[in-house]
Amino acid sequence: MTEQAEAIFVGGGGPDQTVPQELAYKYGNRHGLIAGATGTGKTITMQILAEEFSNAGVPVFLTDIKGDVSGMAMAGEAKDFLFKRADKIGLQGYGFRESPVIFWDFFGEHGHPVRATIAEVGPLLLSRMLDLTEAQEGVINVAFRISDDEGLPILNLDDLRAMLNFLGENQREISLQYGNVTTASIGAIQRKLLVLENQGAANFFSEPALDLTDFMRKAPDGRGYVSILHAERLMRSPQLYATFLLWLLSELFEELPEVGNPDKPVLVFFFDEAHLLFNNAPRALIEKVERVARLIRSKGVGVYFVSQNPDDVPDTVLGQLGNRIQHALRAFTARDQQALKKASETYRPNPRFDIADVIRDVGVGEAVTSFLVEKGAPGIAERTLIRPPSSRMGPADAQAIREVMARSPISGKYERVMDSDSAHERLAKRAEAAAREAEAALARAEAEQEREFKSARRYEPSMPRTRSTKVASRSSSRDSALDAFTKSMARQLGTRVGKSIMRGVLGGLFRGR
Repeated sequence: MTEQAEAIFVGGGGPDQTVPQELAYKYGNRHGLIAGATGTGKTITMQILAEEFSNAGVPVFLTDIKGDVSGMAMAGEAKDFLFKRADKIGLQGYGFRESPVIFWDFFGEHGHPVRATIAEVGPLLLSRMLDLTEAQEGVINVAFRISDDEGLPILNLDDLRAMLNFLGENQREISLQYGNVTTASIGAIQRKLLVLENQGAANFFSEPALDLTDFMRKAPDGRGYVSILHAERLMRSPQLYATFLLWLLSELFEELPEVGNPDKPVLVFFFDEAHLLFNNAPRALIEKVERVARLIRSKGVGVYFVSQNPDDVPDTVLGQLGNRIQHALRAFTARDQQALKKASETYRPNPRFDIADVIRDVGVGEAVTSFLVEKGAPGIAERTLIRPPSSRMGPADAQAIREVMARSPISGKYERVMDSDSAHERLAKRAEAAAREAEAALARAEAEQEREFKSARRYEPSMPRTRSTKVASRSSSRDSALDAFTKSMARQLGTRVGKSIMRGVLGGLFRGR
């Protein structure tokens, strides 16, 4: 790793575009915003920041929405326009170099699989993922509470289905103790679980569970690894995407120790398409995001939201984003004009120009920037020409990705699915034990009946009943009772014949989501 600078050189500002615009590492955990219309350069700006944080030894996590950030794993290509841009803004020693990258994929197709358990996701985020009503969310909370009380870990979708079936079969008793549980709510949740499974969530809810320290790795040369989540397919289920990233942020917040105000972040997290997190989000969820954003910086984590408009982010969250890079906004409609006006009002004014006019007029690869300066005060807004990246712009080819994964420090750790004892198996064991006990009880009852029959025959020799009739009667009674019991337990377990079961073992049930 080269000699450490105190700040990231983002680009050149001022009238001649040679005044350095820098993001100080010591304010890197004060969060940030990268905004702008489609095609204005947001992705390249995110790539530049990720490169420079990595060069400073800071691990980075970012999402690759279109597959074109994967080129970070390869050195950039020498082109004249890149060198001209570097010369114009005064970027010294510009050259090309790949970044240390770990590829991840929710579905395990273009990177190492990402897995967690339903218990770790928790009832609040799971309800958001399923888009449940208040009554349905209440049922989910009851299922989690019983899981905790009865020692029945909910690790995957089969476990949750088994718990919901258990609630349905014992609805009356559970409603008296935990609150009203209706068959209609259980049925609605089961249908939404089927939709979630069709979206690929079964790949996520399994084990081996994600070890967050794998996002905190450093390469042998001291640079921080850039963890790139391939999200092209995941984006087809935007609610699943947003909830997963919020879960990841929440886990980082709960697991990482307090570090105060470090000289540089311990991790930087880029949340692309951030508007998906807040679309139709309930107030409780927005409050959770606000709380995480406010407190996670004391854990040394910087969160950078990437979106088209600043008003995609609620004001309570936007006010905590101290480092701003605003690419062009196009004011074609009344809403666009309102968004442009709002965006310009969030910057510290520059007497040399009207901020709203510049935000509307900047070209591709340009932006209005404002970074925190001494004592954490916002810097004056500047029109900035963004520096070129050192890694490749655009996607890496499939062969290059396979080679990176083969030499990955976590190669082979997550690829093999494991099985674990959880709610589904434990309820099955309870059913088997209950069935054996019922059969033993029937056998004892038959033996007692046999003794009583023999005794009655001794004193009533004329009793008109044959042994064959007696045996047939006992057999019919026994088979009927066992058949009824078996059917009841089958309904409780909701077992699906012929389908493999995946389990997760990430602990920590019900951690106050």
